[in-house]
Amino acid sequence: MGSKWRKVKLALGINSSCLYVPQTLDDSSPPMASAARLSDAVSPSTGHGSGLRRTTQTPSSSGGRVSITGPTSSKRTCAICLTNMKPGQGHAIFTAECSHSFHFHCITSNVKHGNQICPICRAKWKEIPFQTPAYDLSHGRSRINPVSRPQDDGWMTVRRRLLPPRLGTNGETSTIFQTPEPDVFDDDEVLDLQTEITEKRTSANEAADNNAIGIIDIKTYPEVSAVPRSASHNDFTVLIHLKAPITSERQDRNRNQTELLPVCQNSRAPVDLVTVLDVSGSMAGTKLALLKRAMGFVIENLGPSDRLSIIAFSSRACRLFPLRQMTDRGRRQALQDVNALISNGGTNIAEGLRKGAKVLVDRKWKNPVGSIILLSDGQDTYTVSNNGARAQTDYQSLLPLSICHNNGEGLQIPVHAFGFGADHDAASMHSISEISGGTFSFIEAEGVIQDAFAQCIGGLLSVVVQELQIRVECVHLSLQLSSIKAGGYQTSIVADGRMGFIDVGVLYAEEERNFLVAVNVPVCSSDEMSLLNVRCIYRDPITKAMVSLEEMNEVKIQRPEITSELVVSMKVDREQNRLRAAEAMAEARVAAENGDLAGAVSVLESCHRLLTETASARASDRLTISLCAELKEIQERMANRRVYEASGRAYILSGLSSHSWQRATARGDSTDGTSLVQAYQTPSMADMVSRSQTMFIGNSAPH
Repeated sequence: MGSKWRKVKLALGINSSCLYVPQTLDDSSPPMASAARLSDAVSPSTGHGSGLRRTTQTPSSSGGRVSITGPTSSKRTCAICLTNMKPGQGHAIFTAECSHSFHFHCITSNVKHGNQICPICRAKWKEIPFQTPAYDLSHGRSRINPVSRPQDDGWMTVRRRLLPPRLGTNGETSTIFQTPEPDVFDDDEVLDLQTEITEKRTSANEAADNNAIGIIDIKTYPEVSAVPRSASHNDFTVLIHLKAPITSERQDRNRNQTELLPVCQNSRAPVDLVTVLDVSGSMAGTKLALLKRAMGFVIENLGPSDRLSIIAFSSRACRLFPLRQMTDRGRRQALQDVNALISNGGTNIAEGLRKGAKVLVDRKWKNPVGSIILLSDGQDTYTVSNNGARAQTDYQSLLPLSICHNNGEGLQIPVHAFGFGADHDAASMHSISEISGGTFSFIEAEGVIQDAFAQCIGGLLSVVVQELQIRVECVHLSLQLSSIKAGGYQTSIVADGRMGFIDVGVLYAEEERNFLVAVNVPVCSSDEMSLLNVRCIYRDPITKAMVSLEEMNEVKIQRPEITSELVVSMKVDREQNRLRAAEAMAEARVAAENGDLAGAVSVLESCHRLLTETASARASDRLTISLCAELKEIQERMANRRVYEASGRAYILSGLSSHSWQRATARGDSTDGTSLVQAYQTPSMADMVSRSQTMFIGNSAPH
């Protein structure tokens, strides 16, 4: 049992000095029983942020960076919420037949999802708590329901009778999936409209007082500064560089470090977040425990204006938690429902996404930002034919049309997909994210799940720009646009080639984007030529007003009679390297899927050699060095078919997702600040990952 426990600690990142391990466990007990107990330790706090304690990272034999507060042996502490159970504090206390005690409201929340075992010792109960109108909170009286007692009341907040587990068509134990749901999910919690109006007015006033706040920074760079008059130049490249503004919150925090002023709390756009979580049988044990811990971190870091809904799916899907604001009460309820998750059944990703989309489509009220986080460790078993061979999969059918990123139709809700472990279907998860405009992350090491979630919400909680569109217009009458390279972003060029558009959409705070525009430069008789005008328009997510930058960014080049040898712009060169690497990765992936791993490796090696010979590489440009390291890593993951199937496919698809949207994804150790694959991580993302790595959840000291 000792070796099993050490493996669990290693996966969960637990310092051996932080948790007491019972020595009476039988070796025949399930190896993940202790991990299941750890999952119950994710607990609500008594106030926003109060459950997070900063700790100093110290080396340990387990290599863990995050400590989890485990169930205390003290009878005065509830093992579910980890708060005091001292009599006389207005909370009823339930003592089970195994002698362990809990707050009555905590354990009833656990029971209502079908759990009939003690969260501490895993003993199976014969009698369980239930709550009816007769339950008197003021006097702390509770009722216990024997399993044999028939149900006699239709109004119950928890199931009062535990029937023998019923198996579904795929052998799934019916638990949370038996919970009745409304036909329309229009029961989302009402937003505070007065607060919203106040925030709009405040933001509008701030923008009027200081035009520098909330303005996108646009810069342009021609590939060379001059072209001879007598020469024409086809596909002359111009780099358009965008940088989103800093959030008012971070700006205030930076200023207040010296001025000691309070930070504005209404300085970012609130979020409606739906998490669609795989609880199939393969998630049992450590995976489910780590998922609960990661969800605890997400819940603790959402603000009271943010709303969260939780969808759990296996063979079927269930709305576990409706769209609720993450106030103190909302966080407590969400954490209790997450702690009650159990794993069984198959994997029906399409049903989980359908229900997650329904939450956002049916809601009565809308926060400015909406997003879905999807996590799965398996393959959608409902896309497999009867003979066991995988059918020709139409991945778009897995995603509801109501949230597809298709030519401006639908809600355009991005799905940020997380493939967990070696057995997930990376191709389907990548397709789901790509079609919806979200990102695909590959969680190779199970213990990185919380950091991966942290990086994602670090971006979602810092949205400063929506519906961003870039307009590029030719100035000189003889010019025409030949191409626009923008990765996954939709581009268009009008029929006469004089104008083009890039639909960028959402930007996180301080996020950067680079696009290459090519024009055909003709012969010219003047000393100077104006090539392009670049403008942008976008929506402010807080005020909901459209912002148009009136000042145009004009691109000019010199047209001398004779030019000396010109130096290519380093910024243009490094962006060309990024696009070369992304194209090589895509080409190598196609070859690998066709069974030609040798050809795939050859493509990557050729690109690597090309990059090392560029001006950026000779100047030790960090991005180019990172791209070279990434290409080498992918080559190693294509060593043979087994390695490619286990991790190569997921790693390369996550990289393609990152380069396509120029947005950070998790893959391997890429959430680590020392990793080279960090080209797109924003300061807000880095802050949240750092918080994940240096804080633990729970409102009491670690044991």
